[in-house]
Amino acid sequence: MAWLVLLPCAVVALYFIWGFGAYTVFLSFTKSSFLPNHQVVGFAQFAALFDDPRWWVAYRNMFIFGGLYLFSCVIMGIVLAILLDRVTVGETIFRTLYLYPMSLSLVVTGLAWQWLLNPTSGVQQIMRDSGFEDFAFNWLASQDYAIFTIVFAAVWHGTGLIMILFLSGIKSVDGEIWKAARIDRVPTWRVYFNIILPQLRTTLLTAVMLLGFQVVRSFDIVVALTNGGPGFASDVPARYVFEYFFQRGKIGQGAAGAVIMVATMIMIVLPYLIFEVRRKD
Repeated sequence: MAWLVLLPCAVVALYFIWGFGAYTVFLSFTKSSFLPNHQVVGFAQFAALFDDPRWWVAYRNMFIFGGLYLFSCVIMGIVLAILLDRVTVGETIFRTLYLYPMSLSLVVTGLAWQWLLNPTSGVQQIMRDSGFEDFAFNWLASQDYAIFTIVFAAVWHGTGLIMILFLSGIKSVDGEIWKAARIDRVPTWRVYFNIILPQLRTTLLTAVMLLGFQVVRSFDIVVALTNGGPGFASDVPARYVFEYFFQRGKIGQGAAGAVIMVATMIMIVLPYLIFEVRRKD
């Protein structure tokens, strides 16, 4: 009975996830333009992709956004989890506050941060109206710093999830460890960083995997916050692929971009995944 219940879900997942993924890989080797064309042209679409300067801007931004996003969410999530673990009164209130951004969609998050960072109505204008007329914080309109505004919004949205993952892991640690640490007069910070956190490697792996998926699908927050601008300075591969697929009528080149994007994330995450699995065995 269990197999019969799970089988429809497995078929749907196999078709719509792995099937569509395999078809996208196939399209990247075809002559597809406005409509799918199954005439195989080898690596021509990849050559066109690599000749496009805009692709290299989006590809570079994926590393900037992904690196800062993963690092910031993990570090801040761990710190907040430790602080919440030490709180004796009001833990539920603080936990709810930090988790609240997760209840918002990335589109709403992007729009909220767009209002906050807009140089004519956000933080910069508020500070100038308060008397600091020379205050400048116009990263949203800067080609050099626009990508970092996306990092701000994404970290604000995603840190709560990582905090909860590590908080649940910390709470599940055997209480005898704390008793032994108090007897031996081990400083609290050393208990966390030398004893408890090393036991949460599986939690860290889960956090990295979840954040990695968010990096790959970082489309909605970019469109809502900067729409890839100014120019294409904050463009990311997900938006590039969407535009070439559905707006420019270059399905083959968009599929090639999707393949490179996903393959890059797999090559980054897979070694760490293999290391953790072998270490566990």
